[in-house]
This record gives sequence, structure tokens and C-alpha cells, in this order.
Amino acid sequence: MSDDANGGERRTLGLSGPGRLELRKTVEGGQIRQNFSHGRSKAVRVEVKKKRTFARGSTGRLTEVKKAFGTDAPLAPSRGRGGRPAPGQKLTGEERAARARALEDALQAEEQRLRGLEEERRAYDEARRRAAEEKLRRERDERAAAEARAAAEAAAAKKQAEKEAAEREAAKRKEAEQRKSREAEAAKAKTARQPAAAAKPRPGRKEETAEAESPARRRKGQNQRLSIGRRGPRRRAGGKMTVVQALSEEERQRSLASVRRARERERRAASARAPSGPARKVVREVVVPEAIAVQELASRMAVRGAELVKALMKLGVMATINDTIDADAAELLVNEFGHRIKRVSAADVEAGLAGPEDAPESLRERPPVVTVMGHVDHGKTTLLDALRNANVASGEAGGITQHIGAYRVQLPDGRSVTFIDTPGHAAFTQMRRRGANVTDIVVLVVAADDGVMPQTVEAIQHARAAGAPIIVAINKIDRPDADMDRVRNDLLRHNIVVEELGGEILAVPVSATEGTNLDQLIEAILLQAELMELSVNPDRPAEGVTVEARLERGRGVVATVLVMRGTLSVGDIVVAGSKWGRVRALVDDRGRNVKSAGPAQPVEIVGLSETPDSGDEMVVVANESRAREVTEYRGKLARDRAGTVGARGSVEQMMSRIAKGEARELPLVVKADVHGSLEAILSNVEALTKNEDEVKARVLLSGVGGVSESDITLAAASGALTVGFNVRADGPARQLAKRDGVEIRYYRIIYELLDDLRRMLTGMLAPTEREETLGYARIKEVFDIARVGKIAGCEVTEGIVRRGARLRLVRDNTVVHEGAIGSLRRHKDEVREVRQGLECGVGIENYQDIKPGDRIEAFIVAQVARELNA
Repeated sequence: MSDDANGGERRTLGLSGPGRLELRKTVEGGQIRQNFSHGRSKAVRVEVKKKRTFARGSTGRLTEVKKAFGTDAPLAPSRGRGGRPAPGQKLTGEERAARARALEDALQAEEQRLRGLEEERRAYDEARRRAAEEKLRRERDERAAAEARAAAEAAAAKKQAEKEAAEREAAKRKEAEQRKSREAEAAKAKTARQPAAAAKPRPGRKEETAEAESPARRRKGQNQRLSIGRRGPRRRAGGKMTVVQALSEEERQRSLASVRRARERERRAASARAPSGPARKVVREVVVPEAIAVQELASRMAVRGAELVKALMKLGVMATINDTIDADAAELLVNEFGHRIKRVSAADVEAGLAGPEDAPESLRERPPVVTVMGHVDHGKTTLLDALRNANVASGEAGGITQHIGAYRVQLPDGRSVTFIDTPGHAAFTQMRRRGANVTDIVVLVVAADDGVMPQTVEAIQHARAAGAPIIVAINKIDRPDADMDRVRNDLLRHNIVVEELGGEILAVPVSATEGTNLDQLIEAILLQAELMELSVNPDRPAEGVTVEARLERGRGVVATVLVMRGTLSVGDIVVAGSKWGRVRALVDDRGRNVKSAGPAQPVEIVGLSETPDSGDEMVVVANESRAREVTEYRGKLARDRAGTVGARGSVEQMMSRIAKGEARELPLVVKADVHGSLEAILSNVEALTKNEDEVKARVLLSGVGGVSESDITLAAASGALTVGFNVRADGPARQLAKRDGVEIRYYRIIYELLDDLRRMLTGMLAPTEREETLGYARIKEVFDIARVGKIAGCEVTEGIVRRGARLRLVRDNTVVHEGAIGSLRRHKDEVREVRQGLECGVGIENYQDIKPGDRIEAFIVAQVARELNA
């Protein structure tokens, strides 16, 4: 019995188990196996402590809280009467059975868990064992292979050593045999000399018997030879050898010169016994591109460059080691030296540059590219300004477009149209042609008051050449003298049949200044674009066309590019013609920096290394090395074409030399079918330059018959033009002419021959110079700009002032300087020309003494072609 600390009630001690008085275990023990790397493991004992929880009841007494098996919910304490616990309460049979079943289930679950852990451990150990065995097997195989290789190498080395030892032993035996033969010959010579010496004894010496003298002298000679190593060799007597010395019985030593002569005789004899024959020539496969330098070809053939130059001279080609020859000449040289040639094309570097064709499922609709064309001052740029709500025309010099501009017009419904504005002046024909080649639809602007003009007809021809559909925009319908019917009839004369006259070409009357019918023009463009079904793949490297390019201070090279397909992003590496660079910035047509540009979107790119040509194709490449390969090939191709040896007989090369002042005569090789025709040609050729002292036509060779190889060789050596009148060149002559670049011209009518010769001779005449005054300007102020120099602020008082023109600086009616206009600016922009009434800034080349009040006289020196004197 014990007293309770809370209530003082005495409680009875009971048995926790049947028949035993014991304390319940508060700690349960177990053992698990812990596995480590490399197959190590150890047993670890784990103890789990049981925690008893007590709770205070409603009466304030502490009662133990028990949990149900397998759950976290506490069991309600067993209570007796009045809510008090019943200490002596016994479990029923059902409760004991339930507890036994729960304990058995728990034990089975624990056994299953331990069994699973044991199976996982065994599987892991088995996998590690297999991996270790596989590793050991691989190492054993590698060691065996290494030992086999080492044994093979050792066997080969041993075999080689035995072979070398056998060769050395054979050489030693051969040398010993030769030494024995020499000693035998010396003994025979000595034996032959001994009877003579015995028959005639030396004066002043006593005679001795041969039996007594020979052993003694032999021992003396042996002692002298043995004493060489101790006291040095006996010095050779100077002077010539006497008869007494030659007949002496003492053995003489061989000199070093004698030994060298003997070895040289043996070497010559060995070389004579060796099998003789020419050395085997190495035949190489020589890779030859379209053009190759002589030195590079010599390196690939493993011959000296001088030999190739000599071979070229035999072929009639005068070239140095640094010159470039074409593939045909290189093939002749390779065959001449007995090698095999493999001709390759350097154009393979451009293979795959444009990328693969797009799959049909990857195509998306793109905006149309529309080119605006027409005559000068018919309102093309004004119409475009009205469409894009901008004012571009005011920024152009003289109010006319000087360059190709690309703009993008965003429509209210989310669609867009790209416009290309081309100059309409006749001086910009080439730029307008480039604009037609990159367009989908051509909008032909015709003024209703002027009608069809010369540049309008030219724009129609360019649009037809590009195969682009035409939409006619009849502009300036707000003018009082507008006549749209006249415009339609004028277009009909040039095969432009509008819908009003029963044709298929749309004609929309618009007014750019008033904004009339602009929506109808846009609808016509979109309708034509839907019929064309324009679609590209935007998710690929970009490809496009360089519209124009310029060099700006502070930005570098700025190129306007029209993206045709793909997407161009900042950081892409692009190749435009023979130039390349990394895109550092993209600027749209409204001057905003963008990160990327999609199909049919015009952008300005900054980052090219050099200024590309207008019309060059632009493509994005993978890396810088690829860009360098393509641009180096294209640049090298241009240089090789300009410097290829052998192209000396073409008319283009001849005219180039004439333009440089290197030639003032026209050499000819004339062949005709009959003698009468030949005489007529020669007499007329002589009459062409009869009254001219500056140029002459010189006939190097004339004859009857076909053009032969000797004729081509003479024409190539002298740079002459070969003329065939009713005759042809044979096959070898044609091949030789193609190789050496000699041009052969065939004629059947003598007047055509004489007309061509007259044009060539006329081009050889130096043109006359004629001065044409452009305009005058007055210097109002002089500005001194750092790193630039002095700039004259001028006002054009008469005519125009053009950049690059000549000028005279007049001060007090006296010409103080004559030079050239270096720069011409207006409102900080570089312009081509400034007209009367406008102000500009003029920079004079190599002259700084400019003062306010001076006058500038701008002029040009025009060259007028001359004609042959009749």
C-alpha cells in the first residue's frame, strides 16, 4: 500500500503479468545492418524508447493516456464509477484476442519489411559484385592486350636487332677477309724482294746467314710494333723513299691517306655491285581550285617554283612565282610533271548557306512588299507619307527622292504592308531596277494632270521584268486639269489595260494631299496579296536583301535590309555579299530600336565590317568562322578574276589598258577564206586610221585559211584580237584560246567587221574636256570645326552646288584657289547637291584660307568622246 500524493488515498499494488511482479519495459531494442561503399557493412543496435503520457482529468487527478495500436489517437483511460479509473479491471477474451491479432499482424508486417530490406541489400550487393567482376574482367583484358602489344613490339625490336647484328657481323667478316687478302699480297711482295736482297748485300755491313738473321729481325719488328702503344708510333722518315728503304726487310706502316684511298675503292666497288636503276618517282594527287598561285601549286606538287615558271614559259605563259593561274593552266602543269589532278570548286564553301527548303506546315502568312514607282514629281513619296502619316518628302534634297526608302504601314485591323519608295528621276534608273527585283506588288503612280511620262514607261518595263503584278494609282485627282480617262488611254498604249477598259489591272483614283481613296488603295493591295498567297517560315535564320548602305559618323556602317524570310535578331552574324558582321542594333522605319525583325520588315542594321553593295543578298550564318570563309572566298574570287594570268587578248582587257593609257594601238590577227576578201579587209583597216596620229590599227598576221594554234599563240603573246572572216578555228586552237583568254570574233559581212573596229578605235581616242558651270554661292560665315577644319557657310545664289564638283574661290574678282568640293552638308546631313536659294555648308579639299564675302564658282569638267577623222 502507498499513499497518493494528490488525494491521500491508499492504492493496491497489482501484477502487470500473470503470476509475475515486474516493471514494464520502457526501451525496446533491435539490430539493423548498415551498408557502406566498396561492399562494407556493420551491425548497428537501435533502441526505441517508449514515452508515457499523463493527462489531468476533470477531478484534477493525473491519468495515463494510452494510444491505440497503429494510430496516433490516444485511448480513453478506463474509468470506473464517478469517472475514476478502475485499477483492477481485467481484459475480456475478445480484447485479448484482438490484441493478440494486432500484435501478430504487426510482427508479420515487421518481418515483411525486414525481408524486403534484406532482398534489396542482397540485390544491391549482387549488382556491386557483378560491376566489380566486370571491371576486373576489363582490366584483365586490357592488361592482356597491352602485354601482347609489348611482346609483339619486343619481338619486332629483337628481330631488328638480330638483323642489324647479322649485318654488322657480315661487314666485319668481309673486312677481315679483305685485310687477310691484303696481308697475303704484302707477304708475296716481300718474298719476291728477299732473293734480290740476298744476292746483293748492302755495302758496309757484314754478311749474315738467312737462318740467323730472319728470326732476329722478325723479333725486332714485332717488338717495335708492340712498343707503339707505350712509346708512340715511329715517325715516318721525311723526303722521298730511296731504293735502300724500299728493299729494306723492315715492315713499313700504312699511312692514313692509303687507308682512305682503300676505303674509297671499296665504296666504289660496292656501289658498282649494287643493283642500279632510276629512283622510283612519287605520284601525288594535287588538289587544284579554280585559281591558284604558282608558289602554292609548287608546294602541293613538291617541286621548286622555278621549275613551274620554266614550264609556264615553255607553254607561252609569262608568269612569276607570285602570279595566279587558272585551273586549266594548272592542270597542264600537273600532267606535265606526272601527277594526278583533283579539281575542286571553291564555291563549295557557299553550299548550304541559304539553308534547307521550308516544310509546308511551317509556312505562315507574311505581309506583302509593295514598291511605289512612277515619274518624277508624280507624288510617290507624298502618297507614301499619307499612308504612314509621316513627312519624308520635306527631308529630300530638292523635294525629290534620292535613295530607296523602306517603310512599314500598320493597318487598323492588325495587318501590315511594307512599302519601298524608289526615286523617279531618270538618274536613278539602276536604283529603281533594284527596287523592282525585291517586290511582290508594284504600285504605279501616274499624275492625272501629266499622264504617262518617260520614267513611267521605264517603271512599267522594270515591273514586267520582275514579274510583279501592277496596281495603278492615279494621283492628283484634286487638280482642276486632272483627266483620268487620258491616263487610262495612255496606259493602254503600253499594254496596261485597267478594269474600266475591260482588263484585269486595278486602277484606283487617289489624292495624296487630300487623303482621298487611300483606303481603297490599301484594299486593292491586300486583295492582290491574298490572291498571291504569300507565306514564309518565320522560325528560321533570316534571309533578306540589302536595299541600301551608308557610312555614318558615330554609328559606322548602317545598312537598310529587307527581311524576306526568317527572323533577324540582335546578336546574329550576317553575311551581305563579301561583307560580314554581328548585328549590334536594329532600328525600324520609325527610328525605334527593336530586338528582332520578322519577314517583310525593313530595318537598319548596325555592325557590319564594311559597306555592302545595294542589292546584295543578306543571310544569317551560324558562327564567325563560317562568315569569314564565305566572305574570304567571295573577295578572293573577285581578286583572282582581276589578276588571272593569260586573259590578255580579250577586248575588255584591251579597253582597260587603253583607259589607263597603256595602249594606243589595236593589234589584229586577221584570217579570211579567200585572198580577195583578205585584201579588202586589210585596205579598209588601213583606211580607218589613215588620218589619225593618236591611234593605229596594226595587223600582226594575216592569211587565208582557218585560225590555227600558231595564230592564237601570237595573239596571246602580243595581246591581239583574232578576227575570222568566213573561217573558223579548229579544236586545238579553240582550247588554246580558252586557256590563254584570247578572244576570237567571227564575221560574215565586212561592214560589221569594220564597224566594230571603228568603235574600238574610237574608244581608244582620248576624250576632249569641256567645262560646264553649275552655279555660284556666296560665303556668309566661316566655321572652324575641330578635326575637320574650316567649313564655309554659303548661300547658293545661282544654279546648284554639287558634292564632288570642281570649284573656284573668287576674292575681289580674283581667283585665289581652284580645287574640289570635299563635303556638302545641309542641316547636319550630307547631301548630294543644293539648289538656288538654299543655305549649305561647304568643305574645300586641302584649303583653309576661307573668308566671309568670298564667292564660290562650282563647275564640272565633262569629257566628250571623239570620233575618227574620215
